[in-house]
Amino acid sequence: MTTIKIITDSSCDLPKLIVEELGVTIVPLSVHFGEECMSPHMELCDFYARMKTESVLPKTSSPSPLHFLADYQKKAEVNQDILVICLSSALSSTYHHALMAKEMMLEEGYSGRIEVIDSKTASLGLGVLVYKAAKMAEENVPFEQLVEAVRHSVASSGTLFFLDTLENVIKGGRLDRVRGAVASILNIKLVMKASEEGSIEVMEKIRGSQQALKRMIAKVGEAVHDYEKDVIAVAHSNCEERARKVLSQLLEKHPFRNVLFANMGTVIGTYAGEGGVLIAY
Repeated sequence: MTTIKIITDSSCDLPKLIVEELGVTIVPLSVHFGEECMSPHMELCDFYARMKTESVLPKTSSPSPLHFLADYQKKAEVNQDILVICLSSALSSTYHHALMAKEMMLEEGYSGRIEVIDSKTASLGLGVLVYKAAKMAEENVPFEQLVEAVRHSVASSGTLFFLDTLENVIKGGRLDRVRGAVASILNIKLVMKASEEGSIEVMEKIRGSQQALKRMIAKVGEAVHDYEKDVIAVAHSNCEERARKVLSQLLEKHPFRNVLFANMGTVIGTYAGEGGVLIAY
């Protein structure tokens, strides 16, 4: 057992096998259709199918401070330092609830080390940070050094999104229906990114899916990479074949050694809608 415990939330979209292999603790956000809370074990294809039939988007809610506190207390009992990496505070109250739980621990007299970091990103953008942190913890990197490395990665990483459908951003009130209808008729696709502050902003509006995906791949090439140490990640919202092609094209140009691939979970999928692709590096 490592001396540092990594905790994150379920928006990270890391595959279950990797989570188990690295011993990462996942604190779940909840997703509701009306009063009905979705099971965390719900098949994603069923979730996307149901979302299509609903007139309003499902609601997501953050884990409570008490939920984080319970996990902190478990790790404190075995003398582990705790590093928590959360979904962007610009998108969710999860980070603030994790901080509140830290304060509650300190008020109880806990003298161990707990750091809570705002990832300023989502989905596998968060997953990449968690993956790298867990790998460093396995290598027994000192706690202060690990925390500093993660903070540096937050500042230097990038997350890009492609939305195939605008229906969810319309339902969520982020785009009015008339503009959305015009964009759909013109086959306009949104390429979005996580900003420095952690919000999601439109980077470009491009006609056609293939051109939009090519632009995302080109954007990855504008950054400096260490292909031996850095991580590339591709997540998709129920469009595996499309995402596999994107990953293949990425690796042809950028031979990353460490690769993550996953279907977006229900939290991020709620906002992305079916057919979306995310690239994080």
